[in-house]
Amino acid sequence: MIAAAKSHHIRIVMDMVMNHTSDQSAWFKESRSSRNNPKRDWYIWRDGKGPGIPPNNWQSIFGHSAWTYDATTKQWYYHAFYSAQPDLNWRNPEVQKAMFDACRFWLDKGVAGFRLDAIPELFEDPQFRDEKINPGKNELGDPNIDRSLTSDLPEVHTVMLALRKLVDSYPGDRVLIGETYLKNIKDQLRWYGLNHDELQLPMDMQVGFIDKLDVNKFRKKINDAETGLDGNMPLFVFDNHDNDRSWDRYGDGKNNAAIARIIGAMLLTTRSASLMYYGEEIGMVTTPPKTLDEVQDPVGRVGWPKYKGRDGERTPMQWNTSKNAGFSTADRTWLPVASNYKTVNVQVESAQPGSLLNWYKQLIVLRATNPAMQNGQNIMVNTSDSNVLSYIRKNPGSGPSILVAMNFTAQPHTVSYDLRPQGIQGHRATTLLQTGGVAKMVDLGHVVLPPFAVLIGSVQ
Repeated sequence: MIAAAKSHHIRIVMDMVMNHTSDQSAWFKESRSSRNNPKRDWYIWRDGKGPGIPPNNWQSIFGHSAWTYDATTKQWYYHAFYSAQPDLNWRNPEVQKAMFDACRFWLDKGVAGFRLDAIPELFEDPQFRDEKINPGKNELGDPNIDRSLTSDLPEVHTVMLALRKLVDSYPGDRVLIGETYLKNIKDQLRWYGLNHDELQLPMDMQVGFIDKLDVNKFRKKINDAETGLDGNMPLFVFDNHDNDRSWDRYGDGKNNAAIARIIGAMLLTTRSASLMYYGEEIGMVTTPPKTLDEVQDPVGRVGWPKYKGRDGERTPMQWNTSKNAGFSTADRTWLPVASNYKTVNVQVESAQPGSLLNWYKQLIVLRATNPAMQNGQNIMVNTSDSNVLSYIRKNPGSGPSILVAMNFTAQPHTVSYDLRPQGIQGHRATTLLQTGGVAKMVDLGHVVLPPFAVLIGSVQ
Protein backbone atom coordinates (compact mmCIF):
# COMPACT_ATOMS: atom_id res chain seq x y z
CA MET A 1 0.00 0.00 0.00
CA ILE A 2 2.83 2.38 0.85
CA ALA A 3 4.46 1.75 -2.52
CA ALA A 4 1.20 2.25 -4.42
CA ALA A 5 0.49 5.47 -2.53
CA LYS A 6 3.98 6.78 -3.23
CA SER A 7 3.35 6.45 -6.97
CA HIS A 8 0.52 8.97 -6.48
CA HIS A 9 2.62 11.29 -4.27
CA ILE A 10 0.71 10.17 -1.18
CA ARG A 11 2.31 9.17 2.12
CA ILE A 12 0.66 6.90 4.68
CA VAL A 13 0.31 8.02 8.30
CA MET A 14 -0.52 5.23 10.76
CA ASP A 15 -3.07 5.63 13.55
CA MET A 16 -1.20 4.68 16.73
CA VAL A 17 -3.19 3.99 19.90
CA MET A 18 -0.76 4.31 22.81
CA ASN A 19 -3.13 4.94 25.71
CA HIS A 20 -4.90 1.59 25.87
CA THR A 21 -5.28 -1.87 24.38
CA SER A 22 -8.21 -4.19 23.87
CA ASP A 23 -9.24 -6.35 26.80
CA GLN A 24 -8.65 -9.22 24.36
CA SER A 25 -4.99 -8.28 23.97
CA ALA A 26 -2.55 -11.00 25.02
CA TRP A 27 -0.94 -8.41 27.30
CA PHE A 28 -4.16 -7.75 29.18
CA LYS A 29 -5.11 -11.41 29.36
CA GLU A 30 -1.82 -12.04 31.13
CA SER A 31 -2.25 -8.98 33.33
CA ARG A 32 -5.67 -10.02 34.59
CA SER A 33 -4.74 -13.67 35.11
CA SER A 34 -3.21 -13.11 38.55
CA ARG A 35 -1.91 -10.37 40.82
CA ASN A 36 1.67 -11.63 40.48
CA ASN A 37 1.74 -12.02 36.70
CA PRO A 38 4.78 -10.24 35.15
CA LYS A 39 2.42 -8.06 33.12
CA ARG A 40 0.17 -7.16 36.05
CA ASP A 41 1.73 -3.70 36.29
CA TRP A 42 1.37 -3.08 32.55
CA TYR A 43 -2.16 -1.88 33.36
CA ILE A 44 -3.65 0.14 36.22
CA TRP A 45 -5.08 -2.06 38.96
CA ARG A 46 -6.37 -0.85 42.34
CA ASP A 47 -8.37 -2.06 45.29
CA GLY A 48 -11.80 -0.50 45.70
CA LYS A 49 -12.90 1.66 48.60
CA GLY A 50 -15.20 -1.11 49.72
CA PRO A 51 -17.40 -3.88 48.30
CA GLY A 52 -18.70 -2.69 44.94
CA ILE A 53 -17.12 0.75 45.38
CA PRO A 54 -14.46 1.79 42.82
CA PRO A 55 -11.12 3.29 43.89
CA ASN A 56 -12.19 6.89 43.17
CA ASN A 57 -14.66 9.04 41.22
CA TRP A 58 -12.84 9.02 37.89
CA GLN A 59 -15.19 8.78 34.91
CA SER A 60 -14.92 7.16 31.53
CA ILE A 61 -15.11 9.65 28.68
CA PHE A 62 -17.85 7.36 27.38
CA GLY A 63 -19.90 7.54 30.55
CA HIS A 64 -20.06 6.36 34.16
CA SER A 65 -17.18 5.01 36.22
CA ALA A 66 -13.75 4.62 34.63
CA TRP A 67 -13.19 1.52 36.78
CA THR A 68 -14.32 -2.03 36.07
CA TYR A 69 -14.22 -4.77 38.69
CA ASP A 70 -12.49 -8.01 37.72
CA ALA A 71 -13.70 -10.96 39.76
CA THR A 72 -10.68 -13.15 38.96
CA THR A 73 -8.23 -11.12 41.01
CA LYS A 74 -10.77 -9.04 42.96
CA GLN A 75 -9.39 -5.68 41.86
CA TRP A 76 -10.53 -2.83 39.64
CA TYR A 77 -8.84 -1.78 36.39
CA TYR A 78 -8.87 1.73 34.93
CA HIS A 79 -10.14 2.63 31.46
CA ALA A 80 -10.40 6.23 30.24
CA PHE A 81 -12.72 4.96 27.50
CA TYR A 82 -14.71 1.70 27.26
CA SER A 83 -14.24 -1.12 29.75
CA ALA A 84 -13.03 -3.18 26.78
CA GLN A 85 -10.17 -0.65 26.39
CA PRO A 86 -8.04 -0.91 29.56
CA ASP A 87 -5.44 1.84 29.98
CA LEU A 88 -1.78 0.96 29.82
CA ASN A 89 0.38 1.98 32.79
CA TRP A 90 2.85 4.43 31.27
CA ARG A 91 4.67 4.74 34.60
CA ASN A 92 6.05 1.27 33.87
CA PRO A 93 9.20 1.53 31.67
CA GLU A 94 8.41 -1.85 30.11
CA VAL A 95 5.21 -0.40 28.66
CA GLN A 96 7.05 2.48 27.02
CA LYS A 97 9.62 0.09 25.55
CA ALA A 98 6.92 -2.20 24.15
CA MET A 99 4.98 0.67 22.60
CA PHE A 100 8.08 2.29 21.13
CA ASP A 101 8.97 -1.10 19.64
CA ALA A 102 5.54 -1.09 17.98
CA CYS A 103 6.30 2.34 16.55
CA ARG A 104 9.66 1.10 15.23
CA PHE A 105 7.90 -1.81 13.54
CA TRP A 106 5.73 0.54 11.47
CA LEU A 107 8.49 3.09 10.86
CA ASP A 108 10.62 0.27 9.50
CA LYS A 109 7.72 -0.57 7.17
CA GLY A 110 7.92 2.97 5.80
CA VAL A 111 4.96 4.79 7.33
CA ALA A 112 5.30 8.59 7.19
CA GLY A 113 4.50 8.98 10.88
CA PHE A 114 1.67 8.60 13.35
CA ARG A 115 -1.65 10.11 14.28
CA LEU A 116 -1.58 9.62 18.05
CA ASP A 117 -4.99 8.65 19.38
CA ALA A 118 -6.18 10.16 22.69
CA ILE A 119 -2.60 11.06 23.52
CA PRO A 120 -3.30 13.52 26.40
CA GLU A 121 -4.83 10.64 28.40
CA LEU A 122 -1.52 8.75 28.74
CA PHE A 123 -0.96 9.48 32.44
CA GLU A 124 -3.14 9.73 35.53
CA ASP A 125 -2.62 11.16 39.01
CA PRO A 126 -0.23 8.74 40.81
CA GLN A 127 -2.04 9.41 44.10
CA PHE A 128 -5.40 8.43 42.59
CA ARG A 129 -7.15 11.41 44.17
CA ASP A 130 -10.80 12.14 43.39
CA GLU A 131 -11.40 14.60 40.56
CA LYS A 132 -13.00 17.95 41.39
CA ILE A 133 -16.72 17.96 40.58
CA ASN A 134 -18.09 20.94 38.66
CA PRO A 135 -21.74 22.04 38.60
CA GLY A 136 -24.28 20.26 36.43
CA LYS A 137 -24.34 16.98 34.56
CA ASN A 138 -23.15 15.97 31.10
CA GLU A 139 -25.16 14.50 28.22
CA LEU A 140 -24.58 11.00 29.59
CA GLY A 141 -26.12 11.92 32.94
CA ASP A 142 -22.85 11.96 34.88
CA PRO A 143 -21.55 14.79 37.09
CA ASN A 144 -19.19 17.17 35.29
CA ILE A 145 -15.73 16.39 36.58
CA ASP A 146 -12.63 18.51 36.11
CA ARG A 147 -10.41 15.82 34.48
CA SER A 148 -7.23 17.68 35.47
CA LEU A 149 -6.03 14.52 37.27
CA THR A 150 -6.61 12.20 34.31
CA SER A 151 -5.82 14.26 31.20
CA ASP A 152 -2.88 16.31 29.89
CA LEU A 153 -0.57 15.62 32.84
CA PRO A 154 3.01 16.98 32.54
CA GLU A 155 4.54 13.50 32.35
CA VAL A 156 3.13 12.92 28.86
CA HIS A 157 5.56 15.48 27.46
CA THR A 158 8.54 13.40 28.57
CA VAL A 159 7.16 10.56 26.44
CA MET A 160 6.54 12.91 23.51
CA LEU A 161 10.14 14.14 23.62
CA ALA A 162 11.38 10.56 23.48
CA LEU A 163 8.94 9.61 20.71
CA ARG A 164 9.91 12.62 18.61
CA LYS A 165 13.58 11.68 19.03
CA LEU A 166 12.77 8.17 17.81
CA VAL A 167 10.78 9.41 14.81
CA ASP A 168 13.46 11.97 13.91
CA SER A 169 16.05 9.18 13.81
CA TYR A 170 14.36 7.90 10.63
CA PRO A 171 14.88 9.57 7.23
CA GLY A 172 12.19 11.28 5.22
CA ASP A 173 10.63 13.91 7.49
CA ARG A 174 8.32 11.61 9.47
CA VAL A 175 5.51 13.40 11.32
CA LEU A 176 3.73 13.17 14.68
CA ILE A 177 0.09 14.34 14.72
CA GLY A 178 -1.81 14.48 18.01
CA GLU A 179 -5.51 14.02 18.71
CA THR A 180 -5.45 16.85 21.22
CA TYR A 181 -8.63 18.38 22.61
CA LEU A 182 -7.16 21.31 24.58
CA LYS A 183 -8.67 24.24 26.45
CA ASN A 184 -6.68 27.18 25.13
CA ILE A 185 -3.77 28.27 22.96
CA LYS A 186 -1.26 28.06 25.86
CA ASP A 187 -2.07 24.38 26.34
CA GLN A 188 -1.78 23.94 22.57
CA LEU A 189 1.70 25.49 22.50
CA ARG A 190 3.06 23.05 25.09
CA TRP A 191 2.41 20.12 22.75
CA TYR A 192 4.91 21.45 20.21
CA GLY A 193 7.67 21.31 22.85
CA LEU A 194 9.82 24.09 24.27
CA ASN A 195 12.35 23.58 21.49
CA HIS A 196 9.88 22.49 18.78
CA ASP A 197 10.82 18.93 19.76
CA GLU A 198 7.50 17.19 20.54
CA LEU A 199 4.57 16.98 18.10
CA GLN A 200 4.84 18.76 14.76
CA LEU A 201 1.04 18.94 14.50
CA PRO A 202 -1.16 18.76 17.60
CA MET A 203 -4.73 19.15 16.35
CA ASP A 204 -6.26 22.55 17.09
CA MET A 205 -9.88 21.70 17.87
CA GLN A 206 -10.54 25.21 19.21
CA VAL A 207 -11.21 26.61 15.73
CA GLY A 208 -13.22 23.92 13.99
CA PHE A 209 -15.50 23.05 16.89
CA ILE A 210 -16.82 26.49 17.79
CA ASP A 211 -20.07 25.04 16.37
CA LYS A 212 -21.56 28.43 15.57
CA LEU A 213 -20.94 30.87 12.72
CA ASP A 214 -19.62 33.58 15.01
CA VAL A 215 -17.22 35.98 13.28
CA ASN A 216 -15.71 37.30 16.51
CA LYS A 217 -14.98 33.82 17.88
CA PHE A 218 -13.43 32.60 14.64
CA ARG A 219 -11.37 35.77 14.33
CA LYS A 220 -9.99 35.31 17.85
CA LYS A 221 -9.29 31.59 17.57
CA ILE A 222 -7.63 31.80 14.14
CA ASN A 223 -5.57 34.77 15.30
CA ASP A 224 -4.60 32.89 18.48
CA ALA A 225 -3.16 30.15 16.30
CA GLU A 226 -1.27 32.71 14.19
CA THR A 227 0.17 34.71 17.09
CA GLY A 228 0.25 32.35 20.07
CA LEU A 229 2.09 29.27 18.80
CA ASP A 230 5.64 30.63 18.60
CA GLY A 231 5.66 30.27 14.82
CA ASN A 232 4.64 26.62 14.87
CA MET A 233 2.28 25.39 12.17
CA PRO A 234 -1.33 25.04 13.42
CA LEU A 235 -3.45 22.09 12.36
CA PHE A 236 -7.13 22.98 11.95
CA VAL A 237 -9.85 20.34 12.04
CA PHE A 238 -13.56 20.87 11.32
CA ASP A 239 -14.73 17.26 11.03
CA ASN A 240 -13.79 13.97 12.63
CA HIS A 241 -15.19 10.61 13.65
CA ASP A 242 -16.34 11.76 17.10
CA ASN A 243 -18.59 14.73 16.29
CA ASP A 244 -21.59 15.51 14.12
CA ARG A 245 -20.50 16.62 10.68
CA SER A 246 -19.79 20.32 10.11
CA TRP A 247 -22.59 20.39 7.51
CA ASP A 248 -25.03 19.96 10.40
CA ARG A 249 -23.15 21.72 13.20
CA TYR A 250 -22.82 24.96 11.23
CA GLY A 251 -25.72 24.73 8.80
CA ASP A 252 -28.98 26.60 9.37
CA GLY A 253 -31.14 24.10 7.48
CA LYS A 254 -31.55 26.40 4.46
CA ASN A 255 -28.08 27.59 3.49
CA ASN A 256 -26.00 24.55 4.41
CA ALA A 257 -24.42 24.25 0.98
CA ALA A 258 -23.20 27.86 1.03
CA ILE A 259 -22.04 27.58 4.65
CA ALA A 260 -20.10 24.41 3.78
CA ARG A 261 -18.13 26.47 1.27
CA ILE A 262 -17.26 28.95 4.04
CA ILE A 263 -16.01 26.06 6.19
CA GLY A 264 -13.89 24.77 3.30
CA ALA A 265 -12.47 28.23 2.70
CA MET A 266 -11.46 28.69 6.35
CA LEU A 267 -9.88 25.25 6.44
CA LEU A 268 -7.85 25.76 3.27
CA THR A 269 -7.00 29.48 3.16
CA THR A 270 -5.73 30.03 6.71
CA ARG A 271 -2.06 29.54 7.59
CA SER A 272 -2.54 26.06 8.94
CA ALA A 273 -2.10 22.49 7.95
CA SER A 274 -5.54 21.19 7.03
CA LEU A 275 -6.95 17.93 8.29
CA MET A 276 -9.93 16.71 6.31
CA TYR A 277 -12.36 13.94 7.25
CA TYR A 278 -13.78 11.78 4.50
CA GLY A 279 -16.98 13.14 3.02
CA GLU A 280 -16.78 16.73 4.21
CA GLU A 281 -15.57 17.67 0.72
CA ILE A 282 -18.82 16.40 -0.82
CA GLY A 283 -21.18 17.56 1.92
CA MET A 284 -21.96 14.31 3.68
CA VAL A 285 -24.49 14.74 6.47
CA THR A 286 -24.80 13.25 9.93
CA THR A 287 -27.09 10.22 9.75
CA PRO A 288 -27.89 9.19 13.35
CA PRO A 289 -29.69 5.94 14.17
CA LYS A 290 -33.46 6.23 14.41
CA THR A 291 -33.98 3.61 17.11
CA LEU A 292 -31.95 2.22 19.98
CA ASP A 293 -31.79 -1.15 18.21
CA GLU A 294 -29.91 0.47 15.33
CA VAL A 295 -27.15 1.89 17.55
CA GLN A 296 -23.74 0.28 17.06
CA ASP A 297 -21.64 2.72 19.11
CA PRO A 298 -21.76 1.61 22.78
CA VAL A 299 -21.71 5.19 24.06
CA GLY A 300 -24.88 5.79 22.07
CA ARG A 301 -26.57 3.08 24.07
CA VAL A 302 -25.45 4.73 27.30
CA GLY A 303 -26.65 8.17 26.25
CA TRP A 304 -29.82 7.26 24.33
CA PRO A 305 -31.98 9.11 23.44
CA LYS A 306 -30.34 12.42 24.43
CA TYR A 307 -27.00 11.35 22.96
CA LYS A 308 -27.19 8.87 20.09
CA GLY A 309 -23.47 8.15 19.83
CA ARG A 310 -21.13 8.60 16.90
CA ASP A 311 -22.64 6.32 14.27
CA GLY A 312 -24.11 9.30 12.42
CA GLU A 313 -20.76 10.73 11.35
CA ARG A 314 -19.27 7.32 10.51
CA THR A 315 -21.56 6.13 7.72
CA PRO A 316 -19.96 4.78 4.51
CA MET A 317 -18.19 7.10 2.09
CA GLN A 318 -20.43 8.02 -0.84
CA TRP A 319 -18.51 7.32 -4.04
CA ASN A 320 -21.22 6.86 -6.67
CA THR A 321 -24.84 5.92 -7.34
CA SER A 322 -24.34 2.15 -7.24
CA LYS A 323 -25.24 -0.24 -4.43
CA ASN A 324 -24.06 0.99 -1.02
CA ALA A 325 -22.80 4.16 -2.72
CA GLY A 326 -19.91 2.16 -4.17
CA PHE A 327 -18.45 1.63 -0.69
CA SER A 328 -19.13 -2.10 -0.43
CA THR A 329 -20.67 -4.98 -2.38
CA ALA A 330 -22.03 -6.55 0.82
CA ASP A 331 -25.74 -7.09 1.24
CA ARG A 332 -25.60 -4.93 4.36
CA THR A 333 -22.97 -2.52 5.61
CA TRP A 334 -22.07 -2.16 9.30
CA LEU A 335 -23.64 1.31 9.29
CA PRO A 336 -26.29 2.32 6.76
CA VAL A 337 -25.47 4.47 3.75
CA ALA A 338 -27.04 7.94 4.01
CA SER A 339 -30.26 8.24 2.01
CA ASN A 340 -28.95 11.17 -0.09
CA TYR A 341 -26.12 9.15 -1.67
CA LYS A 342 -27.72 9.23 -5.14
CA THR A 343 -27.07 12.98 -5.44
CA VAL A 344 -24.29 13.53 -2.87
CA ASN A 345 -21.35 11.48 -4.09
CA VAL A 346 -17.97 11.84 -5.76
CA GLN A 347 -19.12 10.66 -9.17
CA VAL A 348 -22.01 13.13 -9.46
CA GLU A 349 -20.16 16.10 -7.97
CA SER A 350 -17.07 15.56 -10.13
CA ALA A 351 -19.23 16.37 -13.16
CA GLN A 352 -20.73 19.51 -11.60
CA PRO A 353 -18.44 22.57 -11.94
CA GLY A 354 -20.19 24.36 -9.08
CA SER A 355 -20.23 21.41 -6.66
CA LEU A 356 -18.76 21.46 -3.16
CA LEU A 357 -16.21 18.86 -4.27
CA ASN A 358 -14.94 21.10 -7.05
CA TRP A 359 -14.85 24.06 -4.64
CA TYR A 360 -12.51 22.06 -2.41
CA LYS A 361 -10.40 21.09 -5.43
CA GLN A 362 -10.08 24.73 -6.48
CA LEU A 363 -9.08 25.76 -2.96
CA ILE A 364 -6.44 23.04 -2.81
CA VAL A 365 -4.97 24.06 -6.17
CA LEU A 366 -4.78 27.71 -5.03
CA ARG A 367 -3.22 26.66 -1.75
CA ALA A 368 -0.61 24.53 -3.53
CA THR A 369 0.37 27.07 -6.19
CA ASN A 370 0.06 30.57 -4.73
CA PRO A 371 3.14 31.87 -2.83
CA ALA A 372 1.06 33.96 -0.41
CA MET A 373 -1.13 30.96 0.38
CA GLN A 374 1.88 28.73 0.87
CA ASN A 375 4.04 30.93 3.09
CA GLY A 376 2.16 34.13 3.90
CA GLN A 377 1.30 35.40 7.34
CA ASN A 378 -2.38 35.28 8.37
CA ILE A 379 -3.29 38.88 9.28
CA MET A 380 -6.80 39.79 10.42
CA VAL A 381 -8.33 42.95 8.89
CA ASN A 382 -11.59 44.86 9.51
CA THR A 383 -11.49 43.46 13.02
CA SER A 384 -14.55 45.37 14.28
CA ASP A 385 -16.91 43.72 11.77
CA SER A 386 -19.17 41.11 13.38
CA ASN A 387 -20.72 39.96 10.10
CA VAL A 388 -17.76 39.44 7.79
CA LEU A 389 -14.55 37.57 8.63
CA SER A 390 -11.61 39.01 6.69
CA TYR A 391 -7.91 38.34 6.63
CA ILE A 392 -4.87 38.84 4.45
CA ARG A 393 -2.41 36.14 3.51
CA LYS A 394 0.60 38.45 3.19
CA ASN A 395 3.02 37.52 0.42
CA PRO A 396 6.50 37.11 1.95
CA GLY A 397 8.00 38.36 -1.32
CA SER A 398 7.18 41.19 -3.68
CA GLY A 399 4.21 39.54 -5.37
CA PRO A 400 0.49 39.98 -4.68
CA SER A 401 -1.11 39.01 -1.39
CA ILE A 402 -4.48 37.32 -0.90
CA LEU A 403 -7.59 38.86 0.66
CA VAL A 404 -10.12 36.39 2.06
CA ALA A 405 -13.56 37.73 3.00
CA MET A 406 -16.50 35.61 4.16
CA ASN A 407 -20.02 36.81 4.92
CA PHE A 408 -21.28 34.74 7.86
CA THR A 409 -24.87 35.98 7.55
CA ALA A 410 -27.98 35.48 5.44
CA GLN A 411 -28.00 39.18 4.49
CA PRO A 412 -25.76 40.97 1.98
CA HIS A 413 -23.03 43.15 3.46
CA THR A 414 -20.84 45.88 2.02
CA VAL A 415 -17.30 46.12 3.35
CA SER A 416 -14.61 48.76 2.91
CA TYR A 417 -10.93 47.77 3.16
CA ASP A 418 -7.91 49.99 3.77
CA LEU A 419 -4.98 47.60 3.43
CA ARG A 420 -2.18 50.20 3.57
CA PRO A 421 -1.21 49.12 7.13
CA GLN A 422 -0.47 45.71 5.60
CA GLY A 423 1.74 47.33 2.94
CA ILE A 424 -0.89 46.96 0.20
CA GLN A 425 -1.33 50.20 -1.74
CA GLY A 426 -3.76 49.05 -4.43
CA HIS A 427 -7.47 49.87 -4.41
CA ARG A 428 -8.81 46.84 -6.24
CA ALA A 429 -8.89 43.08 -5.82
CA THR A 430 -8.89 40.56 -8.64
CA THR A 431 -11.21 37.72 -7.73
CA LEU A 432 -9.49 34.33 -7.84
CA LEU A 433 -12.27 32.26 -6.28
CA GLN A 434 -15.75 33.23 -5.12
CA THR A 435 -19.17 31.96 -4.16
CA GLY A 436 -22.49 33.74 -4.20
CA GLY A 437 -21.85 35.83 -7.30
CA VAL A 438 -19.05 38.17 -6.18
CA ALA A 439 -17.74 40.39 -9.01
CA LYS A 440 -14.57 39.43 -10.90
CA MET A 441 -12.95 42.76 -10.02
CA VAL A 442 -13.88 44.58 -6.81
CA ASP A 443 -13.22 48.06 -5.45
CA LEU A 444 -11.68 47.60 -1.99
CA GLY A 445 -13.56 50.66 -0.80
CA HIS A 446 -16.90 49.07 -1.67
CA VAL A 447 -16.91 45.26 -1.59
CA VAL A 448 -20.43 43.81 -1.87
CA LEU A 449 -20.74 40.34 -0.39
CA PRO A 450 -24.00 38.43 -1.02
CA PRO A 451 -25.40 36.21 1.76
CA PHE A 452 -22.88 33.56 2.90
CA ALA A 453 -20.53 34.59 0.08
CA VAL A 454 -16.79 33.96 -0.05
CA LEU A 455 -14.31 36.24 -1.82
CA ILE A 456 -10.70 35.18 -2.34
CA GLY A 457 -8.92 37.93 -4.24
CA SER A 458 -5.45 38.98 -5.29
CA VAL A 459 -4.32 42.39 -3.94
CA GLN A 460 -1.10 44.34 -4.31
